[in-house]
Amino acid sequence: MSLIYSFLFCGLVCLLSEVIINNTKLSPGHVTSLFSVIGAILSFLGIYSIIIKKAKMGAIILISNFGNSLYLAAIEGYKNNKILGILSNMLNKSSIVLSSTIIFSFIFVCLFKPRD
Repeated sequence: MSLIYSFLFCGLVCLLSEVIINNTKLSPGHVTSLFSVIGAILSFLGIYSIIIKKAKMGAIILISNFGNSLYLAAIEGYKNNKILGILSNMLNKSSIVLSSTIIFSFIFVCLFKPRD
């Protein structure tokens, strides 16, 4: 059943992003940022953890989980080191994600020829 929930959640997010891109003048970068912020807001409200429990990997691999992880890292940093801990912990937690994204993007660009 978790595979069905994962598929449905990912499909819903993709559907929403396509509707936003097709019906507004927002670029894909704007939509990516929007979903990151929505993930952080849902995490703040305690809803994203419920979504992760239901949709499992369907909720973890999306860009909205990046906002969720930034929020959780900021809260953890605040509990440990107050204001300075917010930025330091957020950057520690997200550096792995950002570094791997850059490295894998470079590898894929080297392996595959992008279309014009």
